Amino acid sequence: MDIPYKIYLEENEMPKYWYNVRADMKNKPAPLLNPGTHKPVTFEELSHVFCDELVKQELDDTTAYFEIPEEIRAFYRMYRPAPLVRAYCLEEKLGTPAKIYYKFEGNNTSGSHKLNSAIAQAYYAKEQGLKGVTTETGAGQWGTALSMACAYFGLDCKVYMVKVSYEQKPFRREVMRTYGATVTPSPSMETEVGRRILERHPGTTGSLGCAISEAVEKATTTEGYRYVLGSVLNQVLLHQSIIGLETKAALDKYNIKPDIIIGCAGGGSNLGGLISPFMGEKLRGESDVRIIAIEPASCPSFTRGTFAYDFCDTGMMTPLAKMYTLGSDFIPSPSHAGGLRYHGMSSTLSQLYHDGYMEAASVNQTDVFKAAEYFARTEGILPAPESSHAIYAAIEEAKKCKETGEEKTIVFGLTGTGYFDMVAYEKFHDGKMDDTVPTDEELKKYADMLPKVE
Repeated sequence: MDIPYKIYLEENEMPKYWYNVRADMKNKPAPLLNPGTHKPVTFEELSHVFCDELVKQELDDTTAYFEIPEEIRAFYRMYRPAPLVRAYCLEEKLGTPAKIYYKFEGNNTSGSHKLNSAIAQAYYAKEQGLKGVTTETGAGQWGTALSMACAYFGLDCKVYMVKVSYEQKPFRREVMRTYGATVTPSPSMETEVGRRILERHPGTTGSLGCAISEAVEKATTTEGYRYVLGSVLNQVLLHQSIIGLETKAALDKYNIKPDIIIGCAGGGSNLGGLISPFMGEKLRGESDVRIIAIEPASCPSFTRGTFAYDFCDTGMMTPLAKMYTLGSDFIPSPSHAGGLRYHGMSSTLSQLYHDGYMEAASVNQTDVFKAAEYFARTEGILPAPESSHAIYAAIEEAKKCKETGEEKTIVFGLTGTGYFDMVAYEKFHDGKMDDTVPTDEELKKYADMLPKVE
């Protein structure tokens, strides 16, 4: 059977339910803990920070499917279903017998998959009668997505953008402002925690951990506001499961069984969303698909982090989460994959990795951009630096197939486009890009500072 270049689902084939992979996990993710008492956080405690319905989703380890409200599905139809693309040109250029597919999430103004959860979180904030929400953003895709969602539902949106990205990506900042968001470079003097971080780390370029702290403080001290997060949390992986569900539906149309699924990993939103239904099959013993997480060597939480309880933010304002972490005080080098510059990893994905259900590898920044350029010249799409981590690994796996002659089917997540990342591409082309990798001594210093939890 001929496989088309792009496999599209009809709108009526779009999933009507999100899938919660935790329901099929024998070892559930460890609960979030109150940092003061080290007891599991309650609904009441979390509802001061997050919307009520999102807290219910966050704490639910047993419900396998959540119905997607019609208002959210109506918004999804503006840019979904997203295509599953057979990378014929890439296969030919590589001379590989492997079959390569990518799920392309860049067909919307935010340029990435982030809109899938942003619209859901904005919807629940509106349903609760809130005035607005606060958040953080790294490279800017999440902030852009949330500003679009808030504009749609008439909510105020306050975004704390990692300072180095605020300076590297001014156009992303202006898109957020076009959609009505207020954008502040973080850490800032606007919040108490921002001022504390600047005192401890003068001249810092910031991190997602810093920006989270500021956004949480702003939400919890402003009447009628709640905080929303674009990655890491269980609720976000739930919303992003639409990526994997659509991918599986498209593959099933042509009876295609993937051998390898690859996703880039920062906090876990795209990776968790892409792999969710395939991981569910694996957990139920229905599949032995290889699942690979690819992260930056400059911020290697899976491959060099510690599986332990830690704060999700630098200012230590959030609950403690058990995850693979480099330490909440770790501030990664100002690499250009801003969306992957996070010190920890989703508790759900961390547990799955710890239990051996998936692999992880890290890659240097310059190798990532070589793969990005190769892909752009071959498949015609300019990929985001974050997505290019998965591209790199997919190319490497396809090369192995060339050596062995195996016709493996490789699926990877192309999380978004790189049109606002031209400063990064410029540095790569001018030979001014470096590969900063933390030393063992540096990582040990932060690991020794992790909270002591029995």
